[in-house]
Amino acid sequence: MQQKLPVYQHIQAQLMAKIVGGELAAGDQLPSQRTLCEQYQASHMTVRRAIDDLLAEGVIYAIPGKGLYVAAPKQDAEAHPLVGFSEDMAQRGMHASTRLLAAELVGASTSMAQVLELAVGAPLVSLRRLRSAAGQPMAIQISFLPHARCPGLLDHDLEQHSLFGILRGFYGLQLARSTTAVETALADEQQAALLQLPLPAALLITEQLTVLNDGQPIEFVRSAYRGDRYRLRLEHHTASSPS
Repeated sequence: MQQKLPVYQHIQAQLMAKIVGGELAAGDQLPSQRTLCEQYQASHMTVRRAIDDLLAEGVIYAIPGKGLYVAAPKQDAEAHPLVGFSEDMAQRGMHASTRLLAAELVGASTSMAQVLELAVGAPLVSLRRLRSAAGQPMAIQISFLPHARCPGLLDHDLEQHSLFGILRGFYGLQLARSTTAVETALADEQQAALLQLPLPAALLITEQLTVLNDGQPIEFVRSAYRGDRYRLRLEHHTASSPS
């Protein structure tokens, strides 16, 4: 039977997911420590440990006598362009590689049709890839793209070339922005085998929707990252004190 994550890590991950997902915006006040203790049925020491980690990472900040607040991310699109896995790893000084586990055309499910703003059953390109960095497995990614926007995508070498690079260079698509939701989960046996992890093991799960400059979604990707090898980068600065 798989063990659960330590409670403080669960609390930290839940708060982080709310911040990244926009439920807690920059400048918003976090619930009091007493409220968090009650909400997660945890001790004061456990909640404090989760908060201390977020403070150390600059995700939140404290105002003495008032409480804890969400720090504001830097708004600098030119310095932080929309990049895929390969570009992300290159910026971290690591060479990325890809193993294509599955590639096929599928019909859009009800939920995926809603996400990608398509009719149910519309053809989608489905990709399942094992992503590695510096020769070590890093993530499992499952992507869905509208086939109408990238016909013939399955004919491209998706192991040797960046997906975003193909979308930009071959199809002339202009990727405008993405939104990402974050959570944590325990790896199942298949994920653990692909990522070379002993069980139990924590994964960082991200769900990212990338949109074109015309406002139409182009890719939904669910990524399961090794929690011991991948750190989600967020840059923050201290917002002005709330009135």
